[in-house]
Amino acid sequence: MSQSTFEYDDLIRCAKGEMFGPGNAQLPLPPMLMFDRIDLITDEGGEYGKGEMRAELKIHPDLWFFACHFEGDPVMPGCLGLDAMWQLVGFFLGWSGGKGHGRALGVGDVKFSGQVLPRNKKVEYRVQMKRVIMRRLTMGIADAQMLCDGVVIYEAKDLRVGLFTSTEALSE
Repeated sequence: MSQSTFEYDDLIRCAKGEMFGPGNAQLPLPPMLMFDRIDLITDEGGEYGKGEMRAELKIHPDLWFFACHFEGDPVMPGCLGLDAMWQLVGFFLGWSGGKGHGRALGVGDVKFSGQVLPRNKKVEYRVQMKRVIMRRLTMGIADAQMLCDGVVIYEAKDLRVGLFTSTEALSE
């Protein structure tokens, strides 16, 4: 796919399975979709020369997670920012032509050094692909950062996502 930016409506098409074909990579539907647009996706360049992505989420006080995490002390759960990074690596694999359903496989190291509050304006994700395997196994390995209002607050090393044509064995 040569498209290098994706608006919200494109992301919803992907979540409904309309972008990469039946049985292939999908994003989650809202409210679990953790970004509003992809500003850049390329299979060249980036820190490791394997491609990069940039995406964003506009923050507003009525986002669903602020109401329940935590009452009287609203903050975006760290796991949602981490999940967004996995979502982006899976999207990259589908965009690159990989076949199958995406599943997070792990992460090497995660560091949280800040938080997202209802008063913040924007979260940005920067994903640097380190390795893309497109053989019998389809897997992406990436490093990523999450910024809140321009400041890096999450860092993840060695995010791993795979695409699987059958997910039955994964639930046994």
